[in-house]
Amino acid sequence: MVNQKNIVKTIQLLKKEYPEREFPTTKKKDPYYVLVSCILSLRTKDEVTYPAAQRLFDLAKTPEEMIELPEEKIKEAIYPVGFYNNKTETIRRISKRLVEECDSKVPDTIEELLKFKGIGRKTANIVITQAFDKLGIAVDTHVNRIPNRLGWIRTKNPGETEKELKKIVPEKYWIELNELLVKHGQNICTPISPKCSECIIEKYCKKVGVNRSR
Repeated sequence: MVNQKNIVKTIQLLKKEYPEREFPTTKKKDPYYVLVSCILSLRTKDEVTYPAAQRLFDLAKTPEEMIELPEEKIKEAIYPVGFYNNKTETIRRISKRLVEECDSKVPDTIEELLKFKGIGRKTANIVITQAFDKLGIAVDTHVNRIPNRLGWIRTKNPGETEKELKKIVPEKYWIELNELLVKHGQNICTPISPKCSECIIEKYCKKVGVNRSR
């Protein structure tokens, strides 16, 4: 049985360790900015994503402006984010559909967002939580890995992880959980050989699946 008090203590320690929110999706509440920034951030380091998002939005701030922007201009603006060619196509395709079907407004529900090709559940959750302040837990590789490593859950995919986390994590922590675990996963709780000797939540961790640590 999971000890919810330990879950809360763990989250509170992470909040103290990472008090500053530096993710591109939290810098602005504009739903379109959040959506595009999240697309750019996939498989790309934060230090690359931030400037790329800013360069692109200096050129186009709305879906209408984006689809008028030449494809090469978008590629130039977002380079060197990972898979920038594919992301350019995705941004243009989603922007076009937003203009044609949604009056240029980003939907505020996961169900509607998932109807767009190129928007997965993680991105949809980030949009509804960061742009619309709706409850949700965005699950990426870090959010999938760390709770399993801590022993909170035993899941095999992001969908299961989201469902199980909602059962054990108090709602007031849902929105910020992604940011905290991503930051911790990037800096300490890495996929291979995590830095357990430097981890502030080490005493609450069961180290499930950890064969080697630093």
